[in-house]
Amino acid sequence: MTADLFGVRSLLFLPASNPRAIARARDAGADLVVLDLEDAVKPADKEAARDAAVEAVATAWTTPVAIRINGAGCEWHSLDLDAVARSRADFAIVPRAISGHLVRGVADVVGKPVLAMVETAAGVLAAADIANASAGLIAGTNDLRADLRLPLNSDRRAISAALQMIVLAARSAGLPVFDGVYNRLDDQDGFAAEAREGRSLGFDGKSLIHPSQIMPCHQAFAPSAEETDRARRLVAAFNGGAERFDDGMIERMHVDQAERILARSQA
Repeated sequence: MTADLFGVRSLLFLPASNPRAIARARDAGADLVVLDLEDAVKPADKEAARDAAVEAVATAWTTPVAIRINGAGCEWHSLDLDAVARSRADFAIVPRAISGHLVRGVADVVGKPVLAMVETAAGVLAAADIANASAGLIAGTNDLRADLRLPLNSDRRAISAALQMIVLAARSAGLPVFDGVYNRLDDQDGFAAEAREGRSLGFDGKSLIHPSQIMPCHQAFAPSAEETDRARRLVAAFNGGAERFDDGMIERMHVDQAERILARSQA
């Protein structure tokens, strides 16, 4: 299945070692399902998870599916590459990407589009190089906090510069870009607030760790009725040059933004 990654709002991560989670994910409604072989899987379960991921994508899904491999340098990496290459997964996801060279190497082996997770200080500083080798970027906010040695109770302000650098790198390369996970499963209001903040920073969607986060994610990344109405009026009013609209001036760039809003609202 091919996918327009710019239309993806929700990336649902789940351990490939959990067959019940895989079964639920088929009908959960996420825009992209990620079968995880990395952080969510215990070392003793790595081999079984790899086999389960390949088996899971052997039958058709109604949504695109990615497999997140274990990182370069670990004992499971090369076997994960081989498994993804022979699988019917739509995408591979590389954790802790630190260079475009690493991402290109994975893409050459698996023969599929690769999304790169930027989740270290080195990765943030190399984000532009990574973006030029990728199909999209994902902010790995948990690992980034750990790599920066932030206090456990620090809020998103501590990583705001890094998040904006990831967005800038993706946009410079013309790529979609996705926000990291929200860890508190029982805090739906907190999740919704962070998702709205992610959209305001320029992210196209957000990584999720539970199906209960899908609906509020889609709501947060959907244009409001007011946005859609204004976008429709703006496109209709534009005559080709800089001109007055409502209480300001508009030009072609504003029409492009409005058309993107309308496309997402229709989707």
